Amino acid sequence: MPDQSLPKARTPEAPTGESETAPAHEGISRRRLIGTAGATGLVLGTAGAAVGYAAAPSEAAAPLTSLGTDRAMFHGKHQPGITDGLQARGHLVAFDLAAGAGRKEAAALLRRWSETARRLMAGEPSTHDDTDVARDAGPSSLTITFGFGHSFFARTGLEKQRPTALDPLPEFSSDHLDKNRSNGDLWVQIGANDALVAFHALRAIQKDAGRAAKVRWQMNGFNRSPGATSHPMTARNLMGQIDGTRNPKPSETDFDQRIFVPEKGEPAWMTNGSYAVVRRIRMLLDDWEKLSVTAQEDVIGRRKSDGAALSGGTETTAMELEKTDAKGNLVVPINAHARITRPDQNGGAAMLRRPFSFHDGIDTDGVPDAGLLFVCWQADPLRGFVPVQRKLDRGDALSQFIRHESSGLFAVPGGAAEGEYVGQKLLEG
Repeated sequence: MPDQSLPKARTPEAPTGESETAPAHEGISRRRLIGTAGATGLVLGTAGAAVGYAAAPSEAAAPLTSLGTDRAMFHGKHQPGITDGLQARGHLVAFDLAAGAGRKEAAALLRRWSETARRLMAGEPSTHDDTDVARDAGPSSLTITFGFGHSFFARTGLEKQRPTALDPLPEFSSDHLDKNRSNGDLWVQIGANDALVAFHALRAIQKDAGRAAKVRWQMNGFNRSPGATSHPMTARNLMGQIDGTRNPKPSETDFDQRIFVPEKGEPAWMTNGSYAVVRRIRMLLDDWEKLSVTAQEDVIGRRKSDGAALSGGTETTAMELEKTDAKGNLVVPINAHARITRPDQNGGAAMLRRPFSFHDGIDTDGVPDAGLLFVCWQADPLRGFVPVQRKLDRGDALSQFIRHESSGLFAVPGGAAEGEYVGQKLLEG
């Protein structure tokens, strides 16, 4: 879990994306908020990692009755779900095009999906056969994001348009990958601050696929709910560590060049888009929880209580890599996860980590199947994710407590303009 974790709470100075908070009477359409009682209110780098710090779902503790009114915008320069704050509930799903389906069918599918995403993110029902699961809720910060896998381009005859940045990820020694839960022609990320709203979107997307595509794999995740803490703070992962202290922030001058494909980038259809690395990272919690708190902190390189570096200060104080104790030992161990994943120790490699935790039950031997659905965003994975993961592969103290079980890399094009659908420049270019 890179020293970079979740995107942090949104602030007026550092907006996190093309989103807006709609007044309670706008943008909700048939869904209405039903509660009236007010209440105030992770992450692990891919074991190969990332940079980052995580965004709390909301700027400040807010009455629960206001959560449903928060709305992200579908149309914009970038797709939603990249720079928006972390959401309480998420679904990741990959599809493969059906036998015989090609470019024409893919274009029709992306057109359907885009219209459904636009409507649901505005709090409106889906176009066809709405299930009414989210009838009583507002948009609840719903975001739906679409991407293309390496295999998509051969299936649609668009190999010449496939980005070199989408070349398959190299193998890592920490990989124990299930091929049936990896990659895919198409990828969809769904996030919301209400579980029913998120499930409703998942069901609508699946139904829209029709005969054009079938689900390859699907995973469910969660984060801390908005208002669960007395004040906004960086999230914790399932190991109990504050995770996401050094995530790149939109307020940084080089944020866009690190995370998004530039205007003159290649290929042209990826302008303002980004690349998502998706990894299911299982945490070996029984082994981890046998460690003392001091041993856990040495593995990470940060205090468990407040996320501060072992070299001292607060969560945001710069780590002193050369600081030693009275015996001359490095205060931050040489193989500490937070040390290895620092951008300044990896040629400036940076990625925006925006993960979800997961828990898929207890195995027959009593071991929890739990961990991190790691999602990181970057302008080029060969200069972002790959070099950091390789370095973690060579000696990260965290490696013995995690296992990478699935993996995917997806090209996520820029946002759709009014009247367009996601991927239109590729499919109709």
